[in-house]
Amino acid sequence: MIFTTTPRYQFPWRANNRFELFIDGQQFYPDMLAQIQHAQHSILLEQYLVVSGRVVTQFVEAIQGAVRRGVQVYILLDDYGARALSPADRQRLLQSALHCHFYNPFRWSALYQSLRRDHRKLLIIDGQTAFVGGAGLADSFMYPSDNLPAWHDVVVKMQGAVVADWHHAFTRAWQQATGQIPLMPNSVFKPVAATQPGQVQLADGLLNNEIIRAAVSQIKKSRQRIWIATPYFVTTHKLRRQLRAAARRGVDVRLLLPGEYNDHPWITHVARRHYLRLLYAGVQIFEYQPRFIHAKLILCDNWVSIGSSNLDRWNQRWNHDANVAIQDAVFTQRVMELFQQDFANSKPISLQLWRQRPWRQHWREIWHGYKVLIIHWVGYWLTQHHRHDK
Repeated sequence: MIFTTTPRYQFPWRANNRFELFIDGQQFYPDMLAQIQHAQHSILLEQYLVVSGRVVTQFVEAIQGAVRRGVQVYILLDDYGARALSPADRQRLLQSALHCHFYNPFRWSALYQSLRRDHRKLLIIDGQTAFVGGAGLADSFMYPSDNLPAWHDVVVKMQGAVVADWHHAFTRAWQQATGQIPLMPNSVFKPVAATQPGQVQLADGLLNNEIIRAAVSQIKKSRQRIWIATPYFVTTHKLRRQLRAAARRGVDVRLLLPGEYNDHPWITHVARRHYLRLLYAGVQIFEYQPRFIHAKLILCDNWVSIGSSNLDRWNQRWNHDANVAIQDAVFTQRVMELFQQDFANSKPISLQLWRQRPWRQHWREIWHGYKVLIIHWVGYWLTQHHRHDK
């Protein structure tokens, strides 16, 4: 069973929360593992990218220890995203007396349904602490390999009222994916002495995407800055149009995108097709140089959204994603500092520089752009065909 289409639902803003930004695997993995090792009642894990290696081994061992302590563990892994999980690791999870489900196995006979993926990255401990971000469980976020540096990503740790909404979001996802209601200890959500407002934002595919809607709304309202980091800048036409409009009205609009380090070079070429019109409008573009930037951050004035959404067109139609929105001056300052560090380690792309790019690069942008159009046309055709069959 896969997620069903649900009516649009927007979680409310919650006032009493504490948020902490973790940068790169050296920061967020140890804290996540420590939380699992000290869990007393429940562990809820929803994840897309899972690749066997040192990181997965540490998480599997920590989860097995929690199960032996009597902790209720529910794990929802995307079957396609977990295709690099070894048979041995799959067996270890399934035999650990926990609730583990692999979401939506790919089937050519059900291609339309198989395109829908659970792209969320969520961990909830005892109903008190939650982690949301863009990082999967893979060595690439922690260790260099094949002379390639570890990926650059961020995760938000949160406590407070918003955790109850994350608990509800996971419970709904589990029930829709498995047809079963998770039976776990009733969580008592303890208030925290903090006043940072936050909001759960979800995307359920089939154009039901609260993350993109909220981003476009904030972009329209922004008066000072719009800074966006994304690894795959294949966004909707509407979002690009709003970015150009914001730059023309004097807003500081900046995009932080991958440079030479990326996991899908053809997507980088497609993203570059949009540079010229953006640069003409006054949008500043920075290509991150030290390593592959996998982080997904949106900063609009004093509003921040962080999570698994790439803001891309495929995401809007097919993926289930999860972001947390935060509106707090202290947290905003922390995100601004991160952006400024990353801008300093990036190559600015000026209009003059872009006009002088080699003709071979220009043709690669065109060629890969047509490939994306074909992919999206096929997706659109499958959608229409599926609806006609019903």
